[in-house]
Amino acid sequence: MASDAGGLSMDLSVDDIRRIERHALARGLPLMARAGLAAARFAAGRVRAPGPVLVLAGPGNNGGDALVAATWLRQWGYDGRVVMRSDPARLPADARQAHAAWRAAGGTEQADLPAGPFALVLDGLFGIGLNRPLETGWQALVDAVDAGGAPVLALDVPSGLDAATGRALGRPLRATWTLSFIAAAPGLRQADGPRTAGECHVEGLALPRTLILEALAGAA
Repeated sequence: MASDAGGLSMDLSVDDIRRIERHALARGLPLMARAGLAAARFAAGRVRAPGPVLVLAGPGNNGGDALVAATWLRQWGYDGRVVMRSDPARLPADARQAHAAWRAAGGTEQADLPAGPFALVLDGLFGIGLNRPLETGWQALVDAVDAGGAPVLALDVPSGLDAATGRALGRPLRATWTLSFIAAAPGLRQADGPRTAGECHVEGLALPRTLILEALAGAA
């Protein structure tokens, strides 16, 4: 498990990671902006512009991270193509802002998978939030991406993997790399995680260690 930028080396549960996120957000730290920029930099370090890069943006904050990354990649000259099936008005607040920034940068999105091939796929569908099997439409999208054979960068965890247990929730997307934020979810190391997550990296989002310890102490 590589730690690229201050990610925590301690073993944390998914609840611990969420607790740290809430604590950081309550103190006004722009986690989505930092995560999206980190994802864009990671992708750009592995694919030369113009790409093309396929960005899968899901209905929650993982999708918002992906939209921030897509906006940066577009500004850097990449041909970013976003697949998003959610109503933007129903996104969480930060993800709505990320979508608005993507549109303001001239970006558009579509519901169906565009024709490939792609230099890279950025998986921002579900992250650590998925706790039930992939629904039929999402599973078909994941299967189609897998069949395309492009390298995949998963944000937090590959879509279709239970972040807490590593159990496959359907047929997970097989990642080439997984970039976790704050800390790696335990599911990446358990059950189906190792065969699904690929090469794992952690981005700490420049969170002060004192903030992290405060968040964890508050759970005691």
